[in-house]
Amino acid sequence: MPPYPLPLGFVFRSRAKDEKAHADKASLTDSTQPRDPQAPKGRPTPKRSEAQGQRRSVANTPTNRKEAAKRQREERRAQMDKQRQALASGDERYLPARDKGPVRKLARDFIDSRFCIAEFFLPLAVVILVLSMVRIAQLQNVALLLWLFVIVLIVVDSIGIAIRLKKQLNARYPDEPKRGAVAYALMRSLQMRRLRLPKPQVKRGERP
Repeated sequence: MPPYPLPLGFVFRSRAKDEKAHADKASLTDSTQPRDPQAPKGRPTPKRSEAQGQRRSVANTPTNRKEAAKRQREERRAQMDKQRQALASGDERYLPARDKGPVRKLARDFIDSRFCIAEFFLPLAVVILVLSMVRIAQLQNVALLLWLFVIVLIVVDSIGIAIRLKKQLNARYPDEPKRGAVAYALMRSLQMRRLRLPKPQVKRGERP
C-alpha cells in the first residue's frame, strides 16, 4: 500500500495507457500477416478455393423472385431435355421414375424381344372400323367376328405374357419390388414397336 493515496485520475490514466499499448501491439502483429483485400475485417483470410466457391454461390443466387422463377424454368427445361434424350437412348440416369430400375428394364426388354398380338391392335381396329362402316351386312358381320377374334387373341396372349414375365422377374430379382411391373409391360405391348418410349434396346428374338 502506497504511503500516500494516489489520485483517481492517475489510476484511470495509467490503465488507459496500458490498454492502448496492448491494442497497438496486437494491431502491429496482425499487420505483419498478409490479408486478402476481399476478406472482411476482423475475420481470418479464407483459402482461395473457399473464396472462389463463395463468390460463385453469391453470383448464382437469384436476386429477386422473377429471376428465381426464370432459373427454375431453365432447370426444368434442361431436365426435360435430358429425359427426352434418355427415352431415346435408354440412359437409366435420366429416365422418368416410372421407367427406372432393373425390374422395369427387364419388363421392357421382355416385351420388345417378341411379337405381341396387342401391338397390332390399333391398325386392326382401324381396318375393323372401316369394314363396319360399309353398308353391306355381310361385311359388317365379318367385322364384328374379326373384332371378337382379335380381342380373344389379345387376352390369351396377354395372360401368357404375364405368367412368363412374372416367372422371369421372380427368378432374376427376387428381392426387388415388382409391383406394377406386369401392368407396365402389358401397356407397352399395346404400343407399336416404333412408337414405344423408352426406345427398344433389344431386337426381336433376342434373349432379354
